[in-house]
Amino acid sequence: MISFEEELEKSGKLIYTTVGVSMMPLIKQDRDISIISKPEGRLKKFDVALYKRPNGQYVLHRVVKVLEGGYVILGDNCISKEYNIKDSQILGVLTSLNRKGKEIDLNSFGYKLYVRARYAHYPVRVIISKLKRFARKILRR
Repeated sequence: MISFEEELEKSGKLIYTTVGVSMMPLIKQDRDISIISKPEGRLKKFDVALYKRPNGQYVLHRVVKVLEGGYVILGDNCISKEYNIKDSQILGVLTSLNRKGKEIDLNSFGYKLYVRARYAHYPVRVIISKLKRFARKILRR
């Protein structure tokens, strides 16, 4: 089986369906087709990066902060940010998304509005998550 790195090196892009729920509601597992391309230069805030964790796990999450030596990255459906993701870990960037046979324009006003609204909603998701944990703890008593 060819690795993501080998496919990106060979063809310049990677086409696959994602696994997991970390990028919902934008990307749904086993439904949406993501096209990842080799990055041209450094990534920008709100780009969706394919990167490889030190344990070898591939992850597709959004850049929420660009730092001099790396990035802070967060899944659209996550509450834990990943810090200090290095440029050397970045394999590619989402350049196209196909949902139910229809291409999502990543440069459209609607997509850009979704991205900003989703990230603006982040503090609310954190509070809701903490409240849920607190409620479960109380109910176990």
